[in-house]
Amino acid sequence: MNLTPSLRVLFDSIPLSKLKTLGVIDWGAPVPVFGSLDDSEVATVGLNPSNREFVNLAGEELGDLERRFHSLQSLEIEDWNNLDISHLTAIEKSCSEYFSGNPYDQWFRVLDNIISGTRHSFYNYNRRSACHLDLIPFATYEKWGDLAKEHQHDLMKISTESFIKTLCNSKLKLLILNGESVVRLFSDITNISLEKNEKKEWQLPRKSGRHVAGYSYRGQISKVRDIKLNRSILILGYNHNLQSSFGVTNSVKRSIRSWVKEKYDEQGI
Repeated sequence: MNLTPSLRVLFDSIPLSKLKTLGVIDWGAPVPVFGSLDDSEVATVGLNPSNREFVNLAGEELGDLERRFHSLQSLEIEDWNNLDISHLTAIEKSCSEYFSGNPYDQWFRVLDNIISGTRHSFYNYNRRSACHLDLIPFATYEKWGDLAKEHQHDLMKISTESFIKTLCNSKLKLLILNGESVVRLFSDITNISLEKNEKKEWQLPRKSGRHVAGYSYRGQISKVRDIKLNRSILILGYNHNLQSSFGVTNSVKRSIRSWVKEKYDEQGI
């Protein structure tokens, strides 16, 4: 299996002239997966790629030594309409080899720790491989939560078919949803409802005394919308975005990691 079908769906469905109006970094390639999808049974799931995958702190495109993913400039084309199979292959390679290049460690090391109890890793080649999926494969100039609601809706519509195709054509058996916004958007895209339970040990303290509650999400799927899978996928999630939620303590992260391991082991994946 390779990513070319998912990439082709994206490029065939993109209203290219509209991307920039939706806040997308329109010169950057879409990123359907970080890491090797072929080799992974475990994946973490986020909203969309950070702008830092394409630009530095000054907002300048990353140079060749720092580059993480392809752009119009690196592919030496003026327009995404000029794509050919060699360009798609290059984009696919940058995705599958992401963690052996210049990964955005500040973000991914946190998730690698969460999945460590499953004996999978983005980085550690002595463990089984893991990868990361984003529901929306387009990096945006602003954070997802700051985009206009209509822009979020349009990007979801553009991305849904590609995400479902990527999921169905993979070997994934466990998805870990990083944060409540991811849980909501995942449910919208897949039409899947997840069981929600409060977790007292995941509560985040606040000086005001009004603590932020912690919640777990769990589900199991054997089809996505009307497409049957050849396997069952365990879905686990939590409401805190571990990289950006204020006050997520190491104790909460350890507890989430233990919970993921426990549910994974129960499933016997």
